[in-house]
Amino acid sequence: MIQLHEIPTRAPKGLEKEDIKRKTDRLTRRIGELQHIMYAEKKQNFLVVFQGMDASGKDGATRKVFSYCNPTGILAYPFRKPTEEEFAHDFLWRISKRAPAKGMIQVFIRSHYEDVLIQRVHKWIDEEKVADRIKAINVWENHIQQDNNTTILKFYMHISPERQKEKLQERIDDPRKHWKHNDADWKEAERWGEYMFCYEDAINRSEVPWIIAPVDQRWYRDYYIAEKVMSAMESLNMKLPTFDTMKRKE
Repeated sequence: MIQLHEIPTRAPKGLEKEDIKRKTDRLTRRIGELQHIMYAEKKQNFLVVFQGMDASGKDGATRKVFSYCNPTGILAYPFRKPTEEEFAHDFLWRISKRAPAKGMIQVFIRSHYEDVLIQRVHKWIDEEKVADRIKAINVWENHIQQDNNTTILKFYMHISPERQKEKLQERIDDPRKHWKHNDADWKEAERWGEYMFCYEDAINRSEVPWIIAPVDQRWYRDYYIAEKVMSAMESLNMKLPTFDTMKRKE
């Protein structure tokens, strides 16, 4: 049973920041190489979910971890408030059409979990609906794993409330970040305890395990996530197609 308050949001003591940043660069270069092989082989695909509180670094992690990937083989999609058309369908309708095709990496910046988090915190859905949606999410994730060779990595961006407030304040103090500021983010931060309860419940009821990523320090966040992504991609044992393998497919 995962309890978020027991898990650190910062790097372990004794790590050298510059050393970790060099290691991160090597990891992200290797991710780029593996993405090239995945795109060429077109047998498997990768879904990376970044879910967390406002200012937890979802966009920044996407930019850094996949910085050496070829844009033709990777897509990132930020899930925001559903449109009118999306509201008119079941909650997974807008998610399913963003699932990765073979050979592709798809990054979800926020995800299908919004519909059992923000809607639950604001009591727009009842507990029976929450249970139904979590069950549906588990079925959907298992389906794409089995039916389309999808590897799913789900990262909870584990930020402390103190660090979140610092990052939200930066959006007010730094003119370069004014475009990120949203008064509503501060209102949501006031519901921290409710969100943590809902996150923990969703994480613990998930059949595809979550990875709890410490994100208070960006340099360690990038390393931690890149190492998990690279290891998962290495485990797929992908190979570049050759004339022989392509002939056998014909």
